[in-house]
Amino acid sequence: MSSRPFISVAVVMRREHLNNRWQPWRWSLGEVVPHEDVFGSVPRLLRQSEAEEHWLFPGFAVELFRDDVEGYHLNLSAPEPCWFVHWRMDEEPGADGHQLARPVDVSLSYHDAGRWLDAQENVDQVPAPGPVREWLQAFVTEHYQPEPKRRRRPESFRPLTDRFGNPASISTGKTRGGGGGGGAPAEGEGGHG
Repeated sequence: MSSRPFISVAVVMRREHLNNRWQPWRWSLGEVVPHEDVFGSVPRLLRQSEAEEHWLFPGFAVELFRDDVEGYHLNLSAPEPCWFVHWRMDEEPGADGHQLARPVDVSLSYHDAGRWLDAQENVDQVPAPGPVREWLQAFVTEHYQPEPKRRRRPESFRPLTDRFGNPASISTGKTRGGGGGGGAPAEGEGGHG
């Protein structure tokens, strides 16, 4: 394992029975819990009823990266900081004929979640517990440097461009009569007399 700070977690995925002929089951994230050695290394069914199943997926390392500290800061700035879990459906059904929703990655970074969502992946979230938020806050406090605010140039100092980005100019001289159409003719011009 690397020298980066990390914690080991396990993911519990929930499979809920729906009364729906098009989609009889729906998968969602149940919770993220601290990993324990007794969990082993392979997924296992924790509990099952006619209405739902809970599956445990052990052994995820959640590392903190200094170059993603802004993503952690954004998570901590949210009303409820959370875990983000990226998951995918198995391509083939298991021995029982059902496909598992298998977690792929676990993160505390808004940036990771955004990348996964941009790639149209499945991402669910659950609140992170207090000790995890404190651990993450200590890392952010040590490494986060807000970008200095850049002074915006007033709009009046921006160069004028047309809709294609080419330089444009504005004439301050007023023209009268509009040059060719509509309106009454000026005095001395060819009106009916």
